[in-house]
Amino acid sequence: MFKSKRTRILLVATFLVGLLFGVTMHSPTDAAPTSNATYYNNAAHTLVVGQFGYDCCNNYVAWGKKTQYVVYGGCFLCVPPPR
Repeated sequence: MFKSKRTRILLVATFLVGLLFGVTMHSPTDAAPTSNATYYNNAAHTLVVGQFGYDCCNNYVAWGKKTQYVVYGGCFLCVPPPR
């Protein structure tokens, strides 16, 4: 198919470079955990009443209510969707 060894080497190298860029451009951990917000019922943070942001599998998380007692950051656990 390819007549010269150099052409085959260039083709394989191009494929490997493309594969490398494809893997590094998108990964399941693209979520920005610093934008995640966990809301609590009081200043002592005794009860979680809501979470908004993305889990570590890059799924959107939005449940509960927002209060003035909030902590930003962290990665929410990935929960598989219901069947």
